Amino acid sequence: MKTVILCGGYGTRIREVAENLPKPMIPIGEYPILWHIMKYYSQFGHNDFVLCLGYKGEVIKNYFLNYGTIPTDLTITLGGDVLSMPRKNTDENGWKITLAETGLNAMTGARLKRIRKYIGSDENFLLTYGDGVGDVDLDALMRFHLSHGKIATVTGVHPPGRFGELDYDMQTKTVAGFNEKPQVSGGRINGGFFLFRREIFDYLNEKEDLVLEQEPIRQLVVDGQLQVFEHDGFWQPMDTSREYSLLNDIYKKNMAPWKIWK
Repeated sequence: MKTVILCGGYGTRIREVAENLPKPMIPIGEYPILWHIMKYYSQFGHNDFVLCLGYKGEVIKNYFLNYGTIPTDLTITLGGDVLSMPRKNTDENGWKITLAETGLNAMTGARLKRIRKYIGSDENFLLTYGDGVGDVDLDALMRFHLSHGKIATVTGVHPPGRFGELDYDMQTKTVAGFNEKPQVSGGRINGGFFLFRREIFDYLNEKEDLVLEQEPIRQLVVDGQLQVFEHDGFWQPMDTSREYSLLNDIYKKNMAPWKIWK
């Protein structure tokens, strides 16, 4: 099953950390947060990635094109071959990564629409943001999504209230309201970690300003096609310099809940 990661935003609120990098490439420890997200998904057997590129997409492309040389010593003979030691104790060699140019100014809905061809004939696919980590049980998320038969599943979490607040039936898990970036949040919010049936593309159009979390998601709500998967564990975006420092501190103390690999 493919994992789509939204990597194209400008990340204006975190420019003071790394003005020359797109937000998904800002590091936690020695690796970009994007790598941490992909590594986490791979632990559940999801190794086929579609990255929706936009702002400074070439930085992400160059990272993966040169991936094998980054952690190693190199001996270079000009005009000849580049020799390097192989990366050890990792399983990234099985990753398939599609680096899709989805437009510099495209919003999330437009970016998703533009990678439809890479989903192929798959009935379902995963989608997440390129700037947040968590310890969401992806196997349980998958079972829940397949069990209800609706078009979309969003993971509902309990962090600071400035994301899409979810109003939903506690028994059926059917979403009744989706308030993107509320002023005051009292319940669960949109934590990403989506699962979609391919019918989601019927809710999208080619408009560059189409925001997935607005018109398309709200229409899913109206149609009764959005379910919430409740996650009570760790979830943290990296949207500000404070959150950057927080995630790096957790990681350096070897206390990162999302680091489930050795």
